[in-house]
Amino acid sequence: MKLFDDTIQNLQRGMDYASTKNQTIGQNIANVDTPGYKAKSVSFNDFFNEAQANIEATRTNPKHIPFSDHQSSKAISSLRDITYNNNGNSVDLDKQMNELAKNQLYYEALTERVNGKFNSIQTALGGGR
Repeated sequence: MKLFDDTIQNLQRGMDYASTKNQTIGQNIANVDTPGYKAKSVSFNDFFNEAQANIEATRTNPKHIPFSDHQSSKAISSLRDITYNNNGNSVDLDKQMNELAKNQLYYEALTERVNGKFNSIQTALGGGR
């Protein structure tokens, strides 16, 4: 019997993505004045595909569609062809701060949803009291 549905696991994956993106943005901001530093970004699709590639699954019938036949690319990539400073640095501080604010809102929304799921479970276990 499955106690939780897949919602909590999916919310956890979303929070993992937001955490990775937050760390990447933090690295970019920390290196805003580092000569030659190339800003990094996190792609949700790449992150999702990488997480999906780590799922262990087997086909029970050869007619079923295979789950994954290829290795996914890295979720974190550098922006190589863009430079904003004369020293070769590609960090745009305004863009990074904007991305940080959006990511923080995304993470907080996920946290609220997880809290809501646990409150629903607590209410169900408490008999609605």
